[in-house]
Amino acid sequence: MHENNPTANILNIFQSPELKKRLLFVAIALAVFRVAAVIPIPGINTEALASFFKQHEGGMLGFLDIFSGGALGKFSVLALGIMPYINASIIMSLIKGAHVIPALEKLSKEGEYGRRKENQITRVFALVLSLLQGFGLTLALTKMSAPGNMQMVVDPSWSFILTTTLTLATGTMFLMWLGEQMTEKGIGNGISLIIFAGIVDRLPSAISSLIGLVSAEEIQLLTAILIVGAAVVIMGLVVWVETAQRQIPVQYAKRMVGNKMYGGQTSYLPLKIDQSGVIAVIFAMSVLSMPLTIAQFMPESPWAQKVMQYIGHGNWAYTLIYVALIIFFCYFYNSMSFNPKDIAENMKKWGGFIPGIRPGDATQHYIEWVMNRITLSGALFVSAIAVLPDFLRFKFNVPFYFGGTSLLIVVGVALDTVGQVQAHLLAHNYQPLMKGRGIKGRWFNVGE
Repeated sequence: MHENNPTANILNIFQSPELKKRLLFVAIALAVFRVAAVIPIPGINTEALASFFKQHEGGMLGFLDIFSGGALGKFSVLALGIMPYINASIIMSLIKGAHVIPALEKLSKEGEYGRRKENQITRVFALVLSLLQGFGLTLALTKMSAPGNMQMVVDPSWSFILTTTLTLATGTMFLMWLGEQMTEKGIGNGISLIIFAGIVDRLPSAISSLIGLVSAEEIQLLTAILIVGAAVVIMGLVVWVETAQRQIPVQYAKRMVGNKMYGGQTSYLPLKIDQSGVIAVIFAMSVLSMPLTIAQFMPESPWAQKVMQYIGHGNWAYTLIYVALIIFFCYFYNSMSFNPKDIAENMKKWGGFIPGIRPGDATQHYIEWVMNRITLSGALFVSAIAVLPDFLRFKFNVPFYFGGTSLLIVVGVALDTVGQVQAHLLAHNYQPLMKGRGIKGRWFNVGE
């Protein structure tokens, strides 16, 4: 078996019919997403819209346009992107974590049935949010003008507002459905892959812009090389942190089962430094983008001017709030997905213990202490990577075309996808062996 050989893994992809089918489905779904992202909504003055987004290229609207794959800048049917669904998921998670609604807590304990019900509630909530955001975005667009006093909307009637609102909400629901299909029939988190595709779509134009600046001698060749080198170093650091683990040794006592002796071995409890991956970054970006997006579409409003003055993209207040949100969601995600009490109880049940730590409550507290320490270090690193390129671009005019948030998401999703592919290849390699031992059907289905 060649699960550790990248070349062999690529060749094995073509030997696994199920994996080929999943990869083909993901490729088709992403192609559909890219086609839909360029379908414009009728009645929009595209020239005025392009001029407006060019003026705000370095602000929050340009930032969000990257994550929508350019759909917001074209005001296409997918202009809202997947953000309403992410916002709905955040709010649902916060409600469950705060134990506000007992019915939701009860659903979370009902297994697969409860999970389906929670997903259904999240979908309905996402629809409500997409209608509200679509209405606000459309209404703001009808009252805006681009440089040169060009109107954004050809006919700003209520018919246009209602039709566009429904279209934008439908686009978000389509993306949500497409992401769920990619998760079920593809190789991983479909929502993350959609965001990943939207960011990567800008890579060719970013490279072309950098080459153009060098050709026009607006920046020196050495500076361009340093920029590319810095991006490579940042990606390497992200890969290192995303794959880093703190391994806690676990010793198992010897015990007799029948006539056989079991245990007496040492294993490790692996704890990831960045347990949340890109989830914390996406959640923080989504929460912070809501008030800033509304403010940029209503520039004449006094409250919008205050918002942009104090927490505009690139300000110190924006950076501090963004870092605080990333740290908060790192800890919040761990509290939802990692339960030291269950781990300690299972270790005690099977005769396992951490050397020097008493089983039971002491083990639980020790795991919590270690997890809190490594989560803080991972969250601080992720925060630094997220804001460093933006800081260099705004303060020193360094032409980074991809912020740290984009790099974190691209690298994180790529690592997760590679892991899913390797898991499928491992299942494919072991399947003949498991069938030979009398196990029928598929061994396991990763990513479902």
